[in-house]
Amino acid sequence: MLIETHCHLDYLKAEPLEELLKKAEAAQINKIITIGVAPENLDNVREIALKHENVYYTQGIHPHDAKDASEVEFNKISQRSVEKKMVAVGEIGLDYHYNNSPVDVQRRVFEKQLQLACDHDLPVVIHTREADDDTIAILKNFSSRLKRKGVIHSFTSTKELAEWVLGDGFYLGFNGIITFKKAENVQEVVKIAPMERILLETDSPFLTPVPHRGKENAPHYLPFIAQKVADLKGLQVDVVRALALQNSFNCFPKLNS
Repeated sequence: MLIETHCHLDYLKAEPLEELLKKAEAAQINKIITIGVAPENLDNVREIALKHENVYYTQGIHPHDAKDASEVEFNKISQRSVEKKMVAVGEIGLDYHYNNSPVDVQRRVFEKQLQLACDHDLPVVIHTREADDDTIAILKNFSSRLKRKGVIHSFTSTKELAEWVLGDGFYLGFNGIITFKKAENVQEVVKIAPMERILLETDSPFLTPVPHRGKENAPHYLPFIAQKVADLKGLQVDVVRALALQNSFNCFPKLNS
């Protein structure tokens, strides 16, 4: 079995959701986490999770949408944190590549949501791009209170950031990027990361893995990522799958409920 730890089911358009969930089940995807990222999709991901037994959800405001965050969204995150299917606060963080929201706003919204995770004893799902120093600085301020830690998803940053977050107890999430020819930097991080700290994700509908580039990504492509991790680390794929499964339960304890 595998757990899809990061996808956007409400964004998938190529096939009906019910068909995609059947394909995921056929590919031995045991559970799926669909991610909240913006004010307009927080309700959508929750509704999808509540309708499907093996789907769980997160609530959070992505740095791209930080400028649109309000107390309405923060209250939803807080109120829903007690629900058994809300497994984390996320997707939250910093993105200085696009700067779709002002940097100071990104930082404030990131800190606000980290505090919510601390208050409700939940892990976090973090997006960070070209913001390593500020990501570390902010996480240092919350480290002692953020008991559940969480995952740096779609990891594409430096070895230095990888080493710091691993040392602080976070997981690293890897997706189809690691199958790309020009992703040597990310592949090197896979090689140095302890297998006990690796999570598998698709980030679908984005970042479709080789050999399916050009198609919309979906959770049933997760086995290709597991195989690539196995290749990079010189492990049997069954070992990678078993450890990644256990890592998913460890990172997101509510998946056990």
